[in-house]
Amino acid sequence: MKRKALICVGIMFAVVAFGSLMVQPQKAMAKPITLTMQATWPAGSTLYDNFLMYAKQVKEMSGGRLIIKTLPAGAIVPAFEVIDAVSRGVIDGGHAWASYWFGKNKAAALFTGGPGGTFGMDFTDYLGWMYEGGGLKLYTEFYQDILKLNVVVFPIMPAGPQSFGWFKKPIKSFDDMKGLKMRVGGLAGIIFTRAGVNTVNLPGGEILPAAERGVIDAGEWVTPGEDMKMGFHEIWKNYYLPGMHENVTVAEILFNKAVWDKLPKDLQAIARYASISTFILWQSWFIKYNAQGLKDLVEKHGVNVQRTPDDVLYTFLKNWDAIAAEEAAKNPFFKKVFQSQKDYAGLVVPARMFMFPEYKFAGEYYWGAAKK
Repeated sequence: MKRKALICVGIMFAVVAFGSLMVQPQKAMAKPITLTMQATWPAGSTLYDNFLMYAKQVKEMSGGRLIIKTLPAGAIVPAFEVIDAVSRGVIDGGHAWASYWFGKNKAAALFTGGPGGTFGMDFTDYLGWMYEGGGLKLYTEFYQDILKLNVVVFPIMPAGPQSFGWFKKPIKSFDDMKGLKMRVGGLAGIIFTRAGVNTVNLPGGEILPAAERGVIDAGEWVTPGEDMKMGFHEIWKNYYLPGMHENVTVAEILFNKAVWDKLPKDLQAIARYASISTFILWQSWFIKYNAQGLKDLVEKHGVNVQRTPDDVLYTFLKNWDAIAAEEAAKNPFFKKVFQSQKDYAGLVVPARMFMFPEYKFAGEYYWGAAKK
């Protein structure tokens, strides 16, 4: 009996020891991977909230195995240096907007959705171009082969249709804008400059201080809810919507390529597909958020909200068409991306115009009287 007991005890210890050996690798694998990533927007911006939403989804989908440590603009590097910092490995990733890098190559602006609405496409069409029309492949080629940056990129945040902007005085036509000092970001700034506006490119966190000091007479940022959160209504009271400069504008999530390549394949898939789910969920939330923001600006803050004069929008589009043609003539990659968007839009936009009832058709039927 003693011998049997000793054998049983020995077997038990062997099982425990074997189990311990099996558990150790699992514990080692369970150690979370933490990536430090910085945005190009301040923490007080709703755009930064999109970054937080993404980090939360990645953590939940990975069971805590992949953690995104989010940082606001300026935490490690200035806002406009994020992509270079990601490429060099100073930070593991970034949450940004491609048009901020248009100084490197103007084709960057096309990956934000482009000025002018990319031939009439909306956010659904843009996402379709990215994943069904070769856009994401071009996006990757642009950063890795054309700009020689060590990054991996995915679209993550629809941030529009963006408002035309805030002004000290009312505007009735484009002539009223000539000579104004206006904050306009990215390639849109060149277009406005061509049309006679004195443009200034400032990060989001610097717009309000510049307005308070009288450095700028007008400015555009994002949308009603976001603009109100930034406090522009406290300085300016004349607000115009919509704009054509960023009506389909999309932000990006960036990863250092060396960091990305070291991630297990399943975590890469989670990081990739979380960008798509964040894109869709954010858009649903953003629409409601901005509708409430527009209502509050009028009813609570006495803002003079007006529809942007048509000649302002047409002036912008005509100048954009001219600049795009000039850039395509001298920049082969710009031409390649521009043509890709045009081909995709040429297929889906006319079809959707025919298949889909106009948004305002039922909208006017149900809400036209209330508007009056």
